[in-house]
Amino acid sequence: MTPARAGFRTMTLVTLLEHRPSRQAANISLVFAVLAAVGLFLFPYATVGRGFGGASTLLLFPGRTLDLTGFPPQVLPAFGPTLAFGWAALAALAATAVAAVTRARWLWLAGLVTLALGVLAAVTFETATAAVVRDLVAGGTPLRRIPQANGAANLGIFTVMLAGLVTTLAGISGFPAWYARLNRLRAALVPLVAIALAVVIGAVVVLVIQPVPSSTPAVGAAAWYGKIDLVWFVYTTLFAPLADLGDFFQALTLATPLIFAGLAVAFAFRAGLFNIGAPGQIAAGAILAMLVGVYLPVPGVLHAVLTVIAAALGGALWGAIPGFLKARFGSSEVINTIMLNYIASAIFIFLISSNTFPVFGRTFNLPFKPQGVNEAVSQELRPDARLAQIPQLLGLQAGQPGFVPLAPLAALVVFAAVYAFLARNRRRLLIALGAAVLTLPLTWTWLGVRVNTSFNLAGSTLNLAFLIALAAVVFFAVFLWRTSGGYALRAVGLSPKAAEYGGINVARSTVLAMTIAGAFAGLASTHYLMGGALAGQYRLTQNLPYQNVGFDGITVALMGQSTPAGVVAAAVLFGTIDTGGLYVDQQLDAINKDIVTVLKALIVLFIAAGGFLPKRITNPPPAVLLPNLARSSAENRETLGNKAENTSAQAGEGPPATEANDPRNDGRDA
Repeated sequence: MTPARAGFRTMTLVTLLEHRPSRQAANISLVFAVLAAVGLFLFPYATVGRGFGGASTLLLFPGRTLDLTGFPPQVLPAFGPTLAFGWAALAALAATAVAAVTRARWLWLAGLVTLALGVLAAVTFETATAAVVRDLVAGGTPLRRIPQANGAANLGIFTVMLAGLVTTLAGISGFPAWYARLNRLRAALVPLVAIALAVVIGAVVVLVIQPVPSSTPAVGAAAWYGKIDLVWFVYTTLFAPLADLGDFFQALTLATPLIFAGLAVAFAFRAGLFNIGAPGQIAAGAILAMLVGVYLPVPGVLHAVLTVIAAALGGALWGAIPGFLKARFGSSEVINTIMLNYIASAIFIFLISSNTFPVFGRTFNLPFKPQGVNEAVSQELRPDARLAQIPQLLGLQAGQPGFVPLAPLAALVVFAAVYAFLARNRRRLLIALGAAVLTLPLTWTWLGVRVNTSFNLAGSTLNLAFLIALAAVVFFAVFLWRTSGGYALRAVGLSPKAAEYGGINVARSTVLAMTIAGAFAGLASTHYLMGGALAGQYRLTQNLPYQNVGFDGITVALMGQSTPAGVVAAAVLFGTIDTGGLYVDQQLDAINKDIVTVLKALIVLFIAAGGFLPKRITNPPPAVLLPNLARSSAENRETLGNKAENTSAQAGEGPPATEANDPRNDGRDA
């Protein structure tokens, strides 16, 4: 065999092996596959029915039922198809383990099959329980008396789906194109690991505090399955708002001010600043918005627009002050923002606490508080300065069918598709935005779902401030990554001295960053003041939660890794578990909504610790350098081979030894 043919054979083998998953990815998929296979037998497979207090009737793999309620369902669904998919998933998990051990190129296919089987098991179980519920309702049984109405997949099926998803991602990471895509998501590793660790610690807390809901004391295997089901019940209840439209509206209502506060903290983070002044900036925005909304005689929609601008200007002013002090005198923005929080809070209370105040023996009147009202409130905003409720705009009324348009979701899909398709076009952002805006009026009237609305949905206080928050997210992304001013801010955040050496005005960038961050926080007041999110009150009230929301913005920014999409995801997550925590408080005795506070604190703690992940995982060399490094290594090997061949020819020796015929090569490189 000639040296050229031997080298070609070796390079072909290396090329084929490039698409194998890495050893680390294969090991991760192996761990999840083994855990899922064991979990099929050790975890409850599905929940047949559940009582109000959390007690359940469980389906165990491979086919036994365990009742902890004392009142087992008289009619059980047909479990045959669900269990058959479970056996098929067990076989797929075994194939996944083999593929992980051998680092087979079809590892992703095994993971995809496992994921599909887990989904099919859950769907067939839901279908079977729905059929039983439908028949019982048709027979006259009230829905609240049917335990199957609360039946669903349990941890056994969930671990199968989780193992399938992880294995699929681990398998496709062996392909260079997919590895590059997944490598861009490394920033999400820290918050994801932090959430997972918080869930584990929270589960331990739940097991220690809350006994197993059961009609009789559970012992032995029943106690084990009951404890696992208890943890599953708590977390599925926390995330239950994602499956109910009314509760999801409530979650978005709670998430709206968190988006503003998270953007305020994240924007300052990007500029290398720590903005702890969001509470004061929200209060300042609320004060200025109240002055414009109550006392500025502007007609029509213009009044609402000016009130929104006033809220942003109030927060911007309160953010610009510590920015100026930082730029001019080098004082710490942390201390300044904390002090300004107290000042803003004092001004806020001063304006609405009394109608008069004494100064040097004289008494002055304040027009902000209504006469004859004992509570600390301001005058109500004029009707044209208020923001409309989104359910009302959609025509949703209690007890009547309504139409929820999916045009915003369609616009988002169109934006993502056009943006990805025009990857080489310099104007792809503007084109994608134009296509998304055009999609809204074209699909608003016909693309959607019809729902029978409950009072929970029709009485929701989700208002147009949510859309303002989404607009702020877009501004955050476009300004920071698509403008020269945003580039300057990010450069200052990465290295102020290097940015100054490059001609960037660090002082001006510092003031600008804190001003925009304050404007984001000030806009959060529109949700409460203009949107009536506090029990429908369109006024300043003493219970306006600017302190809690402002400091929760730090958690949202940390969890979102100071990215606009991450901030939205973190805010929606917190709004969801805050809503779900109310249901946990209602159904369990020892566990209440404080479990949400524990989870939030644990998430912040683990994010601060970097998820205990090493730097080589969270911050490896950029993926774009890897093909260049591989190409450089190949070129170096080819150059050395040519030099060795020339030297051997000059010395009159035989062909040089290659990697294929060199006896010292034991095949470890391949």
